[in-house]
This record gives sequence, C-alpha cells and structure tokens, in this order.
Amino acid sequence: MTKRPLRGIRVLDLTNVLAGPYCSYQLMLFGAEVVKVELPGSGDLARNLGPDAALNRAGIGTSFLAQNAGKKSIEIDLKDTGQRELFQDLVRGADVVLENYRAGVLDRLGFGWESLRALNSGLVYCAISGFGQSGPMSQAPAYDQIIQGLSGMMSVTGTPETAPLRVGFPVSDTIGGLMAALAISAALVGRDRTGEGSFLDLSMLEASISAMGWAVSNYVISGVPPVPMGRDNATAAPSGTFFAADGPLNIAANRQEQFVTLCSLVGRPELTTDPRFADREDRKAHRADLDAELNKALGARSALEWEQLLSAAGVPAARILTVPQAIESEQLAHRGFFTELPFPGEADRTLRASGNGVLLDGEPLRPSARPPLLGEHNDEAVLLARRWNDEPPIPRPAPERSFAPVDKD
Repeated sequence: MTKRPLRGIRVLDLTNVLAGPYCSYQLMLFGAEVVKVELPGSGDLARNLGPDAALNRAGIGTSFLAQNAGKKSIEIDLKDTGQRELFQDLVRGADVVLENYRAGVLDRLGFGWESLRALNSGLVYCAISGFGQSGPMSQAPAYDQIIQGLSGMMSVTGTPETAPLRVGFPVSDTIGGLMAALAISAALVGRDRTGEGSFLDLSMLEASISAMGWAVSNYVISGVPPVPMGRDNATAAPSGTFFAADGPLNIAANRQEQFVTLCSLVGRPELTTDPRFADREDRKAHRADLDAELNKALGARSALEWEQLLSAAGVPAARILTVPQAIESEQLAHRGFFTELPFPGEADRTLRASGNGVLLDGEPLRPSARPPLLGEHNDEAVLLARRWNDEPPIPRPAPERSFAPVDKD
C-alpha cells in the first residue's frame, strides 16, 4: 500500500515493553519507517515477556511479537562514544525520536530535547512517562497497574463488594501509546507548516484520566463521584449485562424507543407503563427491579437468538465472548484484521499480527514484515543513517487555495 499517510516518516524508537512500542506500531501501520534502538545483548524487555518460556529465552517473547512487526532492530549503547556518534547521525536524519525512560534519563545521557534539537531542528521528540517530565511524581517508577490505581480507574472497576479491580488488560499503557501516536502525527502536520519540530511530554496518568469519560466528568462537572457498578452502565437503564438461557449478553437500551422495543420483543410490554420505569431517571433509580424482570423474560431464548433478534430491531445487544471467540469472529476475518507473517527464526511457523481497525481506502493497514530479531539490522545501521541524511524529504504539494472573486463594483 503506497498511499499510507506517514510513508517516508522516519522514527527512532528507544522504547520498551508496551506504551511506546504500541505507539510506534501504530505509526508503522500508517507507513512510517520505524527503527528500534535496543540495548546491546538484552534489547526491549518485552523480548522476555509472555506465557511461552521458550520464546522468552529466545528473545522473542509474545509481548514483543505482538507490538513490533514491521520494525527494524539495531543495538546501540548510548554510553559508548562510537555508538553515540552513530545515534547522532540517525537523529540528524530522523523525523521522530520516541522514548519511554523515566523522566530525565535521556537528558542525563546527553540526548535531552535541547541536544536533539541542536542536531535536528525539525525533529519531533516524544517522551512517554508515567507522570510527565515535571512535577512531584515525575521521578516515581510507573507500570500500567500503578497508573490504573492512581487514575481512579481501579476504584470504579468491579462491584461495591469486589472493587478495586485491575482492568483485565494494560489499558493505561494502550491509552498512553495511542495518545502518543496522535500527538506525534499532529506535531508532524504542524512541522509541515512551520518547519519546526516539537517536544511532546506525555503523561500516562493524564492520558488515562482524559479517557475515563463519565467517571471523571460526572465528578468534575456535577460533583458526583463515581462508584463501581459491576456489569451495569451508570448512564442508562436497562444497560448492562443480562442473562439468557445459555449465558450472559449485553443489552444497551439507552433510548426510550429502544426500551419500548426491548420490552415488546421479550414479551413484557407492560413494563413500559410501570411507573417505576416510566422514564430514563426512573429506570436508573429502579435498575435492580427492572433487571430482574427482564432476566425472567430473557431466559426463554439463547444469547445468540436474543443478539440477532434485538440487533435487527435496533436495540444494541450482543453475547459476551471469550478472547478466543472474539479473535475468531467472522467480522474480524471479513475486515482483514489479522495478517499472517513469517515467525522469527522458525521457517515452518507463522505469526498472526493485528491491525488497528482502520481501513485506508478500503484496505486494512498491515505490517510489512515480521518482528525483528535483536540487532538483526546492525549491519545496515551506518547505511541507514547515510540514507536518512542523503535522501531529501518527500516533497509535499503546496495546499490549494481558493479565493472568492472580488466584486469591483
């Protein structure tokens, strides 16, 4: 696919584990050339993370494989004089430098923003950290679970009896990576207009809080602190998890017409005239009673039957799937979400790499190559730096401007 919007953008990725690699994976899918700069001999910590001990020992752990397809790997020790010079050459030809060290680490190595900008005035430098580069917590260590706890996220996950609970996947890392990819893309657009680079200081804590929606806005705007509600959606009722004959399903009848349709299809039209359920606020106040009534009726059919019947009538409803069931869904296959790639170091095995849910002109964004072995592209590093510095930037057409005709009368 030659039309990817970041084609020709060069990214030096110094990040580890998830937030940073997830960011650069998104940039790669949109066409950027991503070079991982890894510590000699060990590389990205994610190379040793995952459920398969053999892959961990081989330096291609599942966590690494999931986020690093389509990238190159070179080993550079930023404390070594000769290798520092190679890194400087790469910086001069790069568009983006991405790192997720603790605040100030790269600066202490001699590659803070002022030093990087002196090498390349058009550089976009993005530093991802738990709490940002400044403030009383800037030096505190942070992993996803730490951010989940400090953001308030865990306090609203689960029920009043079970909270606080960790969200079942590293959501703060993921949000941080997505926000970084968005910020970098915006900064690149700005650079096209001004010619100047930018320093992006991204706090995972702040990014996580910004993504928490009503859990934050209800308190900030209305002074109402959120509480854990388990399977229910606090914004409406009936909206949450219900139980069919063979298992759970989610129903979100958030609008009045959806509630009326739901009651009719489950054979309980009288619920719409019950004063406890007359309008949106009444239904929220009597949520437990309404859920009990609906669950009695929903036991008459399977979850799949209700999903098909309700969805066809405009009431959002769907089964609750396991991860394996979700991965094998016909919808993902139809959209080409996964790409089959060669497995690093194993000729008779393939790797499924995910996309990001975006179709560009009708085509899914796919990684162009398998994840790299540690230092796989070391021999290309000098030539890579030379190419980055010798090749001119991709020419971008001047924006078309239209002017209204001048009325000379």
